[in-house]
Amino acid sequence: MRLEDLRPAVGSKVTRKRVGRGTGSGLGKTSGKGHKGQKARSGGGKGPGFEGGQTPLQRRLPKRGFKNFARKTWTEVNIDQLNSFADGTEITPELLIEKGLIKKLNDGVKVLGRGELEKKLIVKGNSFTKSAIAKIEAAGGKAEVI
Repeated sequence: MRLEDLRPAVGSKVTRKRVGRGTGSGLGKTSGKGHKGQKARSGGGKGPGFEGGQTPLQRRLPKRGFKNFARKTWTEVNIDQLNSFADGTEITPELLIEKGLIKKLNDGVKVLGRGELEKKLIVKGNSFTKSAIAKIEAAGGKAEVI
């Protein structure tokens, strides 16, 4: 190895151009932007969707629909899925995730009334249907709103 063979590690040196630092740098005066014009100005250039002055497509098309920002997305669990738990278990949303019955919480867990419940369980959820509450209480359990 010789002194002239030494090179910095690949990717260790920043090769960013330093513009506007004098004529000797090769990128002085107009900083590589040429003379005047739209592209020479700060913030210059055409934005996305610009169509040469013609009204852009996104403004020509009619706007339709409504997106409700306050809408809640429930993660649903049915009564028959809770039969896999032992008698007297306190079922929480965290336990449902742990056991793999639901993947994620979203805005909360809603317990639906499909199927029959054979176990006495304490079910904690964010929302219940009337039939789900009736079936949980009929089995001797309790439905608690978190």
